[in-house]
Amino acid sequence: MRLEEITKRFGRVLAADRVSLEIPPGSLVTLLGPSGCGKTTTLRIIAGLEQPTSGRVFIGDEDVTPLPAANRSVTMVFQAYALFPHLSVFENVAYGLRVQRRPEAEVRRRVAEVLQLVGLPGLEDRQPGQLSGGQQQRVALARALIMEPRVLLFDEPLSNLDAKLRKRVRADIRVLQQELGITSVYVTHDQSEALAISDTVVVMNQGRIEQIGTPTDLYRRPASRFVADFIGEANLLPATVEDGVVRVGDYRFAYRQPGAPVGAATLMARPEAIEIATEGEGLAGRVRTAFFMGTYADYLVDTDVGEVSVADARSVDALHAVGQTVRLRFGRSGLYLLPPA
Repeated sequence: MRLEEITKRFGRVLAADRVSLEIPPGSLVTLLGPSGCGKTTTLRIIAGLEQPTSGRVFIGDEDVTPLPAANRSVTMVFQAYALFPHLSVFENVAYGLRVQRRPEAEVRRRVAEVLQLVGLPGLEDRQPGQLSGGQQQRVALARALIMEPRVLLFDEPLSNLDAKLRKRVRADIRVLQQELGITSVYVTHDQSEALAISDTVVVMNQGRIEQIGTPTDLYRRPASRFVADFIGEANLLPATVEDGVVRVGDYRFAYRQPGAPVGAATLMARPEAIEIATEGEGLAGRVRTAFFMGTYADYLVDTDVGEVSVADARSVDALHAVGQTVRLRFGRSGLYLLPPA
């Protein structure tokens, strides 16, 4: 599937700005970004629920831009499940086949197969109101899968679930998607969700694509300050780069990055890439907050170049005290140099 120069205007608002994207067959691609970035508009254009102002949508080699949603072989799993409250689980899942007037024997066979697939056998006669949130989301997924779509779309499907259930259901979605090999497009504003389930993540901002890459690429090698700050947690510190040496405040250390800016730069340092110590070399600072987080200690440290967030597993058994003078040292993994602000 591919998008070619998709643009969408709502009056004066430019919701999607020349969005072009190639989605390999059988992959799961996530559109990630803050509210209003254009990700949901792009998803609705793929689904046929919105028409682009300009640009084209291809599924396989077919230009489906002029086709209505019902003729695109695309199904969507919605944020609010969109189940019929007065229908049983069986009838909710069977709804699309009923509309197509499929034979009753086929309907019963396929509903049984897809409920088995999503882990809900034996719940055919229950009403949606008798199910947990996770079970309702599985019913919505079963209703989408039973139509055997060429493309499966997810619009913030886990946002109504609690944290523990989100983790379990997202794993179920990923396993099913890989087993069935369905080309899928997933929309979320949750970075951890996107990193966990995606083959490719598309970071969007103000209607445009900021960066396309694997979760690892985006986390370790962001293309911009926006991506660095949006994907995970990042310290963005003013730095100077010269001859393989980076200087941040009063701290100098060796670090080489092919193609890195020379002179003024911004150092992206992930919190887990920073070690906190009380002596030796490092960026001087003072502990503002210190919290025990189980497997690591979480610190905010005030320095001459700004506030620095640190996630240090080494000091988890003996926290550095608030107000203590410390030195921050940067590891080699979890750093990346960007152009200056």
